[in-house]
Amino acid sequence: MSDAPVVLCNAGPLIASGKLNRLELLADLYTQVCLPQAVYYEVVTQGLVRGAAEALTVRLFWEQQCWPVIAVSEAILSGYAPPIVLGSGERAVLALAQTFPQPVVLLDDEAARAEARRLNLSVCGTVGIVVAAYRQHRLTFAQTEFLLREIAARPDIWISARLCQEVLAELRSQGTEEM
Repeated sequence: MSDAPVVLCNAGPLIASGKLNRLELLADLYTQVCLPQAVYYEVVTQGLVRGAAEALTVRLFWEQQCWPVIAVSEAILSGYAPPIVLGSGERAVLALAQTFPQPVVLLDDEAARAEARRLNLSVCGTVGIVVAAYRQHRLTFAQTEFLLREIAARPDIWISARLCQEVLAELRSQGTEEM
């Protein structure tokens, strides 16, 4: 049995990774990533209806990886009453996460991330995925810089340009260009 933590992903990091054509970073970093059905429905099913190009990319990637899409029971959902308003995918991710020992949740929305921290869950988002891939030598510094600049510049990826600039500055200050 693997010691790897259960990794649960919400729509934000999945959509951003799909738009960046970097879903493979998830496979590079994690043995397996699980999606609640609500997240799959939002990203793939509704995405295909809206004509979102990344929806097909995510569906094909998920099928290729043979990663699970999990039905979150009503008992699990009703057992979790968050103190803030969450989307159905975020709620499913956080409710399900509480059923596993030391899971990792992939979330970009700041309110959902704060709620995950309140629940003492390990949290990572799109920017964290890029940085982790860099630190694990899956990306060069130039690739990392390009991805962070692309995230910052794209209006269809709702991640703060300021956050991307701060992370890039921090990586530079650590002298990590040589890694």
